[in-house]
Amino acid sequence: MTTRKKLIEVALPLDAINAAAAREKSIRHGHPSTLHLWWARRPLAACRAVLFASLVDDPSSLPEQFPTEEQQHAERLRLFGIIERLVLWENSTNPKVLAEAHAEILRSTNGNPPPVLDPFAGGGSIPLEAQRLGLEAHASDLNPVAVLINKALIEIPPMFANQPPIHPSDGKQMAVKEWRGAAGLAEDVRYYGEWMRQQAFERIGHLYPKVTLPKEHGGGEATVIAWLWARTVKCPNPVCGAMMPLVRAFELSTKKGKEVWLKPVIDHVAKTVKFDITTNKKEVPASPKVGRGAQFRCLVCQQIAEGLHIKQEGVAGRMQAQLMAIVAESKQGRIYLPANESHETIAASAMPTWKPETPISDDRRSLFTPLYGLTTFGDLFTDRQLLTLTTFADLVADVHKKALSDCTESDLADPNLYADSISLYLGFAVDRSADRGSTICSWDVGYTKIRNTFARQAIPMTWDYAEANPFSDSTGNFLSCVDWIYKVINNLIFTLKNKVTHENAMDSHLTSVKTLVSTDPPYYDNIGYADLSDFFYIWLKRSLASIYPDLFSTLQTPKAPELVALPHRFGGSKQQAKEFFEQGFRQVFERLNHIQHPDFPLTVYYAFKQAETDDDDGDLTTASTGWETMLEGMISSGWTINGTWPMRSELSNRMVASGTNALASSIVLVCRPRAADAQRVTRNAFLAALRRELPQALRDLQQGNIAPVDLAQAAIGPGMAVFSRYSAVLEPDGQPMRVRTALQLINKELDEVLAEQDNEYDAETRWAVAWFDQFGLTANSYGIAETLSKAKNTAIEGLVEAGILEAKAGKVRLLSRDEYPTDWHPGTDRRLTVWEITQHLCRAVMQGEEKAAALLAELPSDLAEIARDLAYRLYNTSDRKGLTQEGFAYNTLVIAWPELRKLAANQQGQASQTSLF
Repeated sequence: MTTRKKLIEVALPLDAINAAAAREKSIRHGHPSTLHLWWARRPLAACRAVLFASLVDDPSSLPEQFPTEEQQHAERLRLFGIIERLVLWENSTNPKVLAEAHAEILRSTNGNPPPVLDPFAGGGSIPLEAQRLGLEAHASDLNPVAVLINKALIEIPPMFANQPPIHPSDGKQMAVKEWRGAAGLAEDVRYYGEWMRQQAFERIGHLYPKVTLPKEHGGGEATVIAWLWARTVKCPNPVCGAMMPLVRAFELSTKKGKEVWLKPVIDHVAKTVKFDITTNKKEVPASPKVGRGAQFRCLVCQQIAEGLHIKQEGVAGRMQAQLMAIVAESKQGRIYLPANESHETIAASAMPTWKPETPISDDRRSLFTPLYGLTTFGDLFTDRQLLTLTTFADLVADVHKKALSDCTESDLADPNLYADSISLYLGFAVDRSADRGSTICSWDVGYTKIRNTFARQAIPMTWDYAEANPFSDSTGNFLSCVDWIYKVINNLIFTLKNKVTHENAMDSHLTSVKTLVSTDPPYYDNIGYADLSDFFYIWLKRSLASIYPDLFSTLQTPKAPELVALPHRFGGSKQQAKEFFEQGFRQVFERLNHIQHPDFPLTVYYAFKQAETDDDDGDLTTASTGWETMLEGMISSGWTINGTWPMRSELSNRMVASGTNALASSIVLVCRPRAADAQRVTRNAFLAALRRELPQALRDLQQGNIAPVDLAQAAIGPGMAVFSRYSAVLEPDGQPMRVRTALQLINKELDEVLAEQDNEYDAETRWAVAWFDQFGLTANSYGIAETLSKAKNTAIEGLVEAGILEAKAGKVRLLSRDEYPTDWHPGTDRRLTVWEITQHLCRAVMQGEEKAAALLAELPSDLAEIARDLAYRLYNTSDRKGLTQEGFAYNTLVIAWPELRKLAANQQGQASQTSLF
């Protein structure tokens, strides 16, 4: 029987999916990602859409129902409408929308959808969305932390569906008559979390004293939000020898109207530095931080302490810390107070009963503290933080006993399992506390709160840090950590019981059932998940080892079998790391080939920008070890890649603000098993097929408004669809073509397709494109420009008259956008060119979408679309030449295009209505 094409193999409403994925980043409370930190999670909206589109038939595969292209298009739009509703965060718990999607899935699967499997489950986005769509979800991972996250999201809640809470209550909260979903479990987590906080406060509350407020702040006492510390080292100047505070900056608050600074108070005789608080910036000296890296100026003698000195002091164990300021909460808001000796003494009095001695890994691309003597995870915490976290972690076992005792009055089938589950969620609360309670946490002067340890996918070295008060009501307090978890559990949707296993995808049998595989595998060498997750593993092991002994049987998370290409695990050998990754990928995808349901495509998320260059045969071409190795593993294991979709999770306005060309968060590859009778072809036959098929695929991507920064990545899909359909592509010497060579040929063809669009441009634009390809915006010889103008059937005088060129003193150069007239209107331009339209649109969009839309409304629609196409070409050139800001402008224009068209249409409509009156 012929396999029916699925919607994902033909078309997707990318704009709607990416907009929802981008918006998701601003949603916090109740979002599953806030249950427990994990790195590089896929947006839930994207996962939901990909799963739905992988299961639902494309109308073109149902000719008996939709015989014409018009009918197929109409049906596709209907399915798009379901996806557009489905991806909205507001609808993630909407039973009507979810039921509509599930009904459509049942219709395409004859009422029997396959289970969904993610063998690299990580943070659980894919299994969670399978659960939300009413599908049976299977998740597995090698990393114990990931396994527990998935258990907490998809395995545990369905076990206790509609179960009332078991905790003793005064009856007020129990007035709820019906406990739907996991609401009862969530309520118990909150109750026992509050009990933990009370018990902890009785034991260690004295270590977190209130602070006495001066009269100008109303007097009395206030709860401390944070203690702000600076690491110190001895000044390298032997005459000075002061303990230097390593302070990055003196700002405490940059909120408008509430600006506050630290003011150093220097005693040159005693050679000490203390700090006062000021609202007068003129009293604040320049920051002691010098240049990049670890270089600081001594505030006493002005001597520069180089990075080597600071490292030596740290490694020798001589790096200390000094309290600089105290942040308290009052009725008037944040109050900043100078350090006082009693608070510093109390902090120093903490005597931790345990310190995790787990060493921090050797990956110096993301783990930097060992360079400064902080070599174990225990070194990342103050004594007070260690005692606090150990106290909370040990209380998890007490919660288990208490919950088990309270279960005696319930009708639970397995009280012990229920107590285990409550303990797991509260173990996560301890992890959240650790994330906000280490010396890697810094003070955010804009939001005036504590940043978490993992503000990025690394553990950086911090010089001044913020120590949170777990018993306050502000960021980093324990009850807040519990509340985040409560909201996630309370918001979960599920209908079926699901399965989570602790398995290595390279070695396991995964499942004997035919499944729909959708997975987000490790990205070559981008992230060392195991190395990073040891930070949490140590606390989870302390909290939960007795409950999950199999998961915590080792001192650290498994490293050697983790499928990542990290050279430090192979003695620094990149080649060995590459070979391990490629072999492992092949092994995994060979196994997946046996369990993937034949009726459905496999989908793989991957994010790895092509950034490396080769100059084989003197021809500079672009490829990527990450892409090459991953694709080599997939293709050699019997898969053909027949589509790619860029899934973006960055808002266009955020990109404008940051001024960067951010790659789409990931590319989704759509794969099918390669035909058993796939033929071998020559290089020439492959190139012929590539040139025949890739141009239309690229045009379709452009029509779908793919961002220029993503075009090269997305082109891999249709290009590799050609390459991977063959059992081999043979080079002239009879050897199989390498994937790297195929990627280079695909990139060359992309350049040629973009160049072929030159025929749509006017002569002046063709000249400008050719000049930009060679010289960018720099000046060059008039003679070269004149020769080029003859080839393009134009003249230098005409280019100057068109307003795109300056010619003087024997040199010519393209004008920059900033030199274009601000009062320009296309209707009055006597020599209108696509080049200047594109430049004016780029300048306008950088100033705001409303302004760009107003300009777009004045343009002939055909020229506007050609200008957008030119932006792709110019981005490609800018990227190749390293012109980041130029490329950013073209990328921004294309990303904003759908919104610009919408706004322009509205403006034209309003103008038409006005003209009627």
